[in-house]
Amino acid sequence: MVDLVNRKVLRVCSDPHNLPMSNEAGEGYENKIAEIIANELKVPVEYTWFPMTTGFVRMTLSSKRCDVIIGYAQGDELVLNTNAYFKSTYALMYREGSGLDGVDSLADPKLKDKRVGIVANTPPGFLMAKHGLMGKAKAYPLIVDSRHDNSAEAIAKDIRSGEIDAAVLWGPFAGYQAKRGTPALVVKALAPDPALSTKMAYGVTMGVRLADTDWKKQLNTILLKRRADIDKVLLSYGVPILDDQNKPITEPRL
Repeated sequence: MVDLVNRKVLRVCSDPHNLPMSNEAGEGYENKIAEIIANELKVPVEYTWFPMTTGFVRMTLSSKRCDVIIGYAQGDELVLNTNAYFKSTYALMYREGSGLDGVDSLADPKLKDKRVGIVANTPPGFLMAKHGLMGKAKAYPLIVDSRHDNSAEAIAKDIRSGEIDAAVLWGPFAGYQAKRGTPALVVKALAPDPALSTKMAYGVTMGVRLADTDWKKQLNTILLKRRADIDKVLLSYGVPILDDQNKPITEPRL
C-alpha cells in the first residue's frame, strides 16, 4: 500500500478561525500540540486551512492536501482515529458570587428560575429540559461563520453583562472564554449522571485517513511519549480534562 503521508513536513488540516483550538496566527492549543508532534518528528508544520464545517474532511484530509486533523471526535467514521489524547466534558459557566457557587450539576436547585444559555442542538439540551431549565433558556447558534461570529464569546459576554445567569458549554470553549474577560468566570465540569443516557464527556483524538494505519501507530506512540507536554498546553488554556473515572486532571500526567 502506498504511503500518502508526507514525511518531510507535518501537514495539518485545520480551521483558520476556531479559537481556542486553532487559528492562522498559531494561537490555539491545537497549533501548540501540532508543534509538539512536529518537534518529535523533527519536521516543520505546514497547514491546509478550511472551516471546520460540512465538507471539512473531504476538502482536506481525503483530498490528500494534509495528513492529520489535530482534534477530532472519537469514533467518527470519516477518519481513522488515534487513541484519545484527552477527554473533556460540557461545563457550567457563571459569575463568582452570583448565587451559583459550588453548582456542578444541572439538577442543583440553585439553577431553578435562572436564565441559562446553551448552544442549540448540543447534548446538554436534553438535561436542561429534564431539569426544567428550558423555559427561560437563551439559545445560541451551533453553526456560525467563525470569521464574524463566535457563540462561546457571545455567551461569556452575556454572563458578564447579566443578560444570562449561567451557561452550559463544551468545556474547552468554557475554559478559554472564562479567562478572556473581566471578571474571570467560574467553570465547573458537569458531574456525570449514570442514570441518564445523555453523554456529556467525549474523548478527543487525532484523525488520519482510513488507510493510514502505520501513521496512526506512529502518532499514538508520540501522543503517549509527549502526554505531559500536551496536558500542560491544554491546562494552560483552561481545558477541563477528565481521567477514565471522570475525575478532573489538574496536573500534567507523567
